[in-house]
Amino acid sequence: MVLFNYIVMCLIFGTTFLAIKIGIDAGASPFFSAGLRFFLAGLILFCWMVGKKKASISLLLRKEMLLTGIGLTFGVFAALYWAEQHVSSGIAAVLSATGPLMILLLQSRGGRQQLSAASWGGCLVGLAGVVLLLLPGLTVTFDAWWLLGCLAVLIGEMFYAGGAVYSRQVIERFGQVSPIALNAAQMLYGGLLLLILSLLTEPVSFRPLLKPQAALSLLYLIFFGSMMGHTMFYWLVAKTNPVFPSTWLYISPLISLFLGAMFYGEPLTLLSLLGGVTIIAGIALANLESLRKFAGKRQRTTRSIRG
Repeated sequence: MVLFNYIVMCLIFGTTFLAIKIGIDAGASPFFSAGLRFFLAGLILFCWMVGKKKASISLLLRKEMLLTGIGLTFGVFAALYWAEQHVSSGIAAVLSATGPLMILLLQSRGGRQQLSAASWGGCLVGLAGVVLLLLPGLTVTFDAWWLLGCLAVLIGEMFYAGGAVYSRQVIERFGQVSPIALNAAQMLYGGLLLLILSLLTEPVSFRPLLKPQAALSLLYLIFFGSMMGHTMFYWLVAKTNPVFPSTWLYISPLISLFLGAMFYGEPLTLLSLLGGVTIIAGIALANLESLRKFAGKRQRTTRSIRG
C-alpha cells in the first residue's frame, strides 16, 4: 500500500505543472485560477477535518496559519502560475525542484544546520543544473519574458524554503493537530491572498474557466493536485518518515518534463534534459546523509521482520 500510494503521488505531482499550463493557455487568469484552486481545496479539506473532529475553527484565528500560507501557497504559486504564461510546464517543474536546496542554504545561513561537504557539493551541482537548463533560452533564442518566468519560479521557491522551515516549527507547536488540518488552513489563507492579488492586478472573470480545458484543469488541480496528492504525502509521512515521501522531488519533475514534451508539444533540448537530471542529482547529493539514514532504517526494519 505504501509503494502504491508513493507511485500515485509521484504521478499526480508530475502532472500538476502541465495541468496548470493547460488551464492558463485556455485563458484562465493565473492568480484567479490559483486562488480558486487553493481556497476551495483548503475549504473542503478543512470542513472535512472539522467534521471528523480533527480540527477546530479556532485554528483559522492563529497567525501561524496566515504566515505559513504566505510561504507555502501564496508566494510559491503566485510566482509559478504567472511564470507558466511564459515557460513550459517541464522547465517550471524542474526549476521548482530547487526548493530543497534553498531550504538547506536557508538553514545554514540561519545557523540551524551545518552543511556537510556533500550538501555544499549538491548545492553547486544543482546550480550548475539550473545554468544548463537556462542556457538554451539564453543563447539560442533569447526571450526576456521566458527568462523572467524562470526567475519567478526560483523566487517562488525562496518563499517555499522560508515557508517549509517555518512550517516545521508550526507542526511542533501544534503537535496535537493533524498535519492535514494544518495544510488545509494554510491553503485557505494562501488561496484567499491569491484571490485578493487577482482582484488588484488582473481582470477577474469566470468566463474563461467555463471552457472545457480550463474547467477540467481547475477541477483536477483541486481534487487531485491539492487534496489527494497532499493527503497522500502526509499519509506517507505518518506511515514511514519525512524523508521517503520527499523523494518525489527526484522523480516528478522529470515526469513533468517528458509529459510536456510528449503530450503538449513543449520543446525539450538535450541541454534542458541534462540540466534537469543535474538538478535532481544535486538534490540527491545534498540530501545524501538523510537518504543514507532512511536506507539504514529500512534495512533494520526488514531484518527485524525477517527475524
